[in-house]
Formats: sequence, structure tokens, C-alpha cells
Amino acid sequence: MQRRLFALATASALAGCGFQLRRPPELQLKRVFLTGFDRFSPMGDELRRQLRASPGVVLTETLAEADLALDALEDAREQVVAASTAAGQVRELTLRARLRFKVRTPAGRERIAPTELTLTRDVSYSETSALAKEQEIALLFRSMHTDLAAQVLRRLAALGPG
Repeated sequence: MQRRLFALATASALAGCGFQLRRPPELQLKRVFLTGFDRFSPMGDELRRQLRASPGVVLTETLAEADLALDALEDAREQVVAASTAAGQVRELTLRARLRFKVRTPAGRERIAPTELTLTRDVSYSETSALAKEQEIALLFRSMHTDLAAQVLRRLAALGPG
């Protein structure tokens, strides 16, 4: 009997704490047109994925049917050597993912001025495990693209209908 009462108390405490999984932000402007991304852009792919996951959002094929247009002005990934040995071997890399974008209406009115979002990550590097490090770098870039896309969606969610 005590076990049942304890389980019931635990379940009701968890249900009442308000815990929820993170949901994508709710956009007020539902029809979005993306421009400026390369066909094979991982950042563009991640942004499309997150927009499609947002409730009620539709990616349009033309600007005329959209509520707003998100223009990618720059979508870049960089790897820079941060530290090396006296023999010239790379020991640490700095990874940068950068997205410059602006948001406008189909009529051309600017809703978000050109904005640059940049994320950096440092990663150690060893030539003896080069393949594993390349996979780690790919995972870090994917994570950075996910973070950047989430930041863009939060900015889009802050836009009102006007």
C-alpha cells in the first residue's frame, strides 16, 4: 500500500511540475520563402527542417505566395588552426559557422535588418586519429547549424503580423 501511495505521489509531483520537451517556436507569419542558400547548404537544410517542424509553417515555392522572405546573405563554415607544435603539426582547430541574413516582406519592406549570427567551437586535433576527428568536426558543424537555425526561428517568432 505504501509503495502504491509513493508511486502515485511521485507521478503527481512530476505531472504538476510543468516539465515539457522543448517545442519549436510558434511563428505568427506562416508562409516563408527562403532565398540565397546553396542547393547543398547544410545550414539551409537545417533551417528548412526546423521550419517544417514548426506548427502550421509552410515553405513556399515563390515569393508572391509568402508572408515573408528570409534572404541568406552569407552562409559560411570555416576551420582555422588555433594551435600547432614547433614541428608544424596541428593540435587545435577553431570551427566557425556564420550566417548573415535579412527578413523582408514580399513587397520589399525590411522586417529584420541584415544580421550576422556566428558560433565558434574549439576542437583538439591529432593526426593519428584524423578520421575520427573529421567525424567529430562534422558533428560539431551539424550542432552549430542546429543552434543557428533555432536562433533564426526565435527571431522570426518575435515578428508580429504587421
